[in-house]
Parts: sequence; structure tokens; C-alpha cells
Amino acid sequence: MIALQTAAQVQEWTGHDTQLLVVAALGIALIVVLIAKLKLHPFLALVLGSAFVGLASGVELGKVITNFEDGVGGVLKEVGLLIALGAMLGKLLADSGGANRVVDTLLAKASGNKLVWMITLVAVIIGLPMFFEIGLVLLLPVIVLVTQRSKMKLMRIAIPALAGLSVLHGLVPPHPGPLIAISAVKAELGTTLGLGILVAIPTVIICGPLFSRLAARWVPVDAPAVAGGIDTQHTTDLSEVKRQPSFVVTLLTIIFPVVLMLLKALGGIIWPNPDTAPAIRIFFDFVGQPLVAMTLAVLVAIVTFGYAVGFTGSRITAKLGESLGPIAAILLIVGAGGGFKQTLIGAGVGDAVKKWAEGANMSVLVLGFIVAVALRLATGSATVATVTAAGIVAPLASSLSPTHAALLALAIGAGSLFLSHVNDAGFWLVKELFGLTVGQTFKTWSVMETLISVVGFGFVMLLSLVL
Repeated sequence: MIALQTAAQVQEWTGHDTQLLVVAALGIALIVVLIAKLKLHPFLALVLGSAFVGLASGVELGKVITNFEDGVGGVLKEVGLLIALGAMLGKLLADSGGANRVVDTLLAKASGNKLVWMITLVAVIIGLPMFFEIGLVLLLPVIVLVTQRSKMKLMRIAIPALAGLSVLHGLVPPHPGPLIAISAVKAELGTTLGLGILVAIPTVIICGPLFSRLAARWVPVDAPAVAGGIDTQHTTDLSEVKRQPSFVVTLLTIIFPVVLMLLKALGGIIWPNPDTAPAIRIFFDFVGQPLVAMTLAVLVAIVTFGYAVGFTGSRITAKLGESLGPIAAILLIVGAGGGFKQTLIGAGVGDAVKKWAEGANMSVLVLGFIVAVALRLATGSATVATVTAAGIVAPLASSLSPTHAALLALAIGAGSLFLSHVNDAGFWLVKELFGLTVGQTFKTWSVMETLISVVGFGFVMLLSLVL
């Protein structure tokens, strides 16, 4: 065992640190009670929960407000615009008949268990270069329509897709979390990528298709009436459509932003030094930015799912406008979730967890995982958990082999996915898009994320024994 710091360097635990963790737990409990028992709107519940945590933890009044506002702004500037663009793309995909085309093609080639595995494969492919939130809004119409056509329960199709997106996002570069951990512990990108894929494949299988059987029994719900701004319970009116897009055109339009982001990632691998990189890498870096890629995807969809199928310019504009109204509540709730997260961080909850970790004395892989888990539970942010945990264990990484440094980065990534709950904006995104209750979201999404974390870390430890 390697001690993280000497006794003189370890900060002493205080009563205020204990108070912060108790307040954080009470704040989370308050939000759950307000929503589940008192049926208060989640947005207001998150606002009240944030106010309680800020005031009870002793944060000055002005900072209570600014912390919440900063958290809302931080989430919406990253996720809010992408949700809006994804809703536009999804609306055009559905109203042009493109989503129907994809579903018909999938159902013609697979059914039952084969369909579940096919959805998993599609999610993994899309999740390789794409942020979780973007992949989810892109796949949402397909998930819902496949559920309806196949007569299967929603969770049987949704969980494999969510698992594919989440595992890739947390464990495999070029996603931000793994890259942050790789940089902090000085691991090799190629080694971490290879080991990350080895860990990701069995983790996706166990936590996706296999776990979906249990999730569908625990929460046997059907497709929601409205998903991501799209009315899914009524047959799409295709009377305006003169010619439906082909399967190939539809698929190419859907994966267009994926390709752009993948090119950005490949450019960074091929030309790691931006100062000496050719102009093409600068171009790839620009078009591969999520906001740019999704904007270009909507413009492409206006052609392939709009003009090409017979819609007039005014009808396309109307459909784009119609897609935004239903997501207003989703944006507010996701933003408030980010506000609650930042309130916890601003109150010092993350620092309290870090202080505890600095006094720990255990295996570096276990330490990295546990610290990431604690920070994920406390703050709700996988990024904060990854950054802080990697910073804490970084001094120990210098004594590790390249292989074990890569495994340490993966252990931190696995811990950062543990138990998504009410202080995670992703929790509210899944809840609202799939029309679930708080309890149903805990039984499906939260359990799945916990399973991914534990199973992924288990495979990391197995690799550490043989490599």
C-alpha cells in the first residue's frame, strides 16, 4: 500500500466537513420528497433544494444565488443548445418518415433479442465519438419507435442504448472524462484506448442487453406520449411527404455529426501538437465541436428531411419551431440540476470529500475509484469527480507502469459514473425524455449507472492481475 501524503501534509478533518456532508444528504433527500411525495415540479424542487444546501452550509447569501446561476448557465451552455438542435433534428427525422424508415429496416432484419443487440451496437457506434447527451437525443426517436413497433417494453430497448452511450462516454477516449484522467496520471492514450475498449465491451453487454431484462420487469412502461418534443403516440402524418428518404440517406444524416466529431478526435491523435499541425486539423477541430457539428447536421437535415421530401421552406420553419416548445421544461429541469450540482461544489462538499481521501492509505486503483465515487455522489458531476480524483492520485501514478497508469485512468472513469441521482443533470434528462417518475428513473437509469461503475471497475481490477 502507498500512502497518498505524509501525515504533516494531510489536512485535518473538521466538524464543518461533517456538517457539509450531512447538509448535502439532507438537500438530496429534500428534493426527492418534494418531487415524489408532494408532487412539486422538479424545477422548483431543485431550486428549493439548492437554497437549503447553500444556506444551511453557511455560504454567504450572494454566493448562494451566484453558485446556482453559474451551475445553470454552465449546463445549459454545454447541453441546452445541443438538446434544442437535437429536438429539431428529431422532429424532421420523424415528420419526414425517416425514423419510420430506420425502424422498418431494423425490424425487417432483426426482432426480439436480435433487435436489442442491434440497438446496442448502434448506440456503441454513435457513442464512440459523441457526447452522451447528443447521442441520446439523436437515438431517442428510433428508441421510441422501435419500442412501439416491436411491442416490447420501453426499458428493454432504452437500457441497451443508454448503456452503450454511457460506457463509451465514461471509459473510452476521446471523451472528455477519460482524456482528463489520462492527462492527470500521465497515461498513454493508445494504451488507455485499447484497455478501455476491452473493459467497455463486456460492461456494455452486462449492463445493457442483460440488465434490460430486469429493468423492463421492474419498470414495465411503454413508450412515452411525448419524447424530446416528438409526439410518439400518434401516427406521423406523411401526407405532405412526396417521397420518404431512403434508409441510406437517413442513416448518413443521423451519423453526419458523429463523423465530424470522430474526425476531430482522429485529427488530435494524428497531429497531437496543434502548433505544428496542418490546416486540416484546425478545420476538423472546428467542425468537430459538438455545437458546430449539430448545427451542420440540422442544416443537412433541412435538405434531406425537408426540401428533398417535398416540404416547403415555411413548413420546415414551422416544424423547427414546433420542436422547441415541448423541450422548454426539460431545459429548465436539466439546468436546475446543474445549479444544484454547483451549489454543492460551491458550499465545499467536493473539498470535504477530497480532504477525506488525502488521509486514505490503500491500493492506488481502489483509491482512485473510491474517491471518484464519493465525489460523484456528493456533487453529481462525473467531470468534477474525474478531475478531482485524478488530481488526488496523480502523485502515485509516477511509480506505475504505463499499463497500470492506463488502468488507473479507467478506474477513475468507472467511479465517476456511480449512481446518477437528483444532483446529476443527466438523471433529469433521462427522466424527462422517457417520461419516467423519479422512482422509475432510480430503478432503471440510476441502477444501470451503478452497475456500469461496479462492473467496469471489476474488469479493470481483473486486468490489473494479469497485465
